[in-house]
Amino acid sequence: MRWQGRRGSRNIEDRRGRSAGRAVAGVGSLGIGGLLLVVVVGWVFGIDVSPLLSGGNAGGSQVSRPVTAQEQREAEFVSVVLADTEEVWADVFRRQVGEAYRAPMLVLFSGVTSSPCGGASGATGPFYCPADRKAYLDTAFFTTLEQRLGAQGDFAAAYVVAHEVAHHVQNELGILGQANQVRAQSSPEQSNAISVRIELQADCLSGIWARMAQESFGSLERGDLREAVNAARQIGDDRLQRIQGRVPMPHTFTHGTSEQRARWFERGYQSGDIQSCDTFSARQL
Repeated sequence: MRWQGRRGSRNIEDRRGRSAGRAVAGVGSLGIGGLLLVVVVGWVFGIDVSPLLSGGNAGGSQVSRPVTAQEQREAEFVSVVLADTEEVWADVFRRQVGEAYRAPMLVLFSGVTSSPCGGASGATGPFYCPADRKAYLDTAFFTTLEQRLGAQGDFAAAYVVAHEVAHHVQNELGILGQANQVRAQSSPEQSNAISVRIELQADCLSGIWARMAQESFGSLERGDLREAVNAARQIGDDRLQRIQGRVPMPHTFTHGTSEQRARWFERGYQSGDIQSCDTFSARQL
């Protein structure tokens, strides 16, 4: 991905290196174990893997420390990707929605932090909190994404940021609030099914961002699109359950299968149209 030397976003709240209290793992999480699995969780990826990232204790205190050179580079990368989403969605909202786009704030943290949606740690992964309209990201997750989940490349990391912003887009469109209201009144199985549609729509919206980023900034390099599609496949519910040694159980899925996640991302990329991402009207996902 071509990102060096590009404009960064000012909508960054940097909490890295700060001292913090105990983290509460599990913003809408589904607790799991397994020594070989680290997965994406929170509002977007939904699985608590605290023991795997913290040696069995997600809660301990964090000591303030300087930000490393690698963390600073990762923050600069996130800032550029966030700036790209701001420009892309401002343009898409103007042309397709007829309204102004209000960009989210992105919180960078190290280890643990808090939000109105609950506590977060490196184990809870990136997530979006509609209560304060902020996305939360520990950039150490990029290492997990590459080394533990097999999703290499900077555009795989960009996809993670774009997916969180896509949840904000859903919030701006009024979709996220309505869907979560229905979920709160539904059975666990029905709630999971609605969650799948939320997540697949966010994948599709991420695809729209990728297309528009290429058209507007020429930011994609050869292989970038493949990196994003691969990242979507690596975090499908069926694959994650197989990694745990379980037979995939569709009624427990909250994010969609690997095939679904990749296909909806590609659908958004190919169409560039918000209407094409209407997972809630789709008869077949």
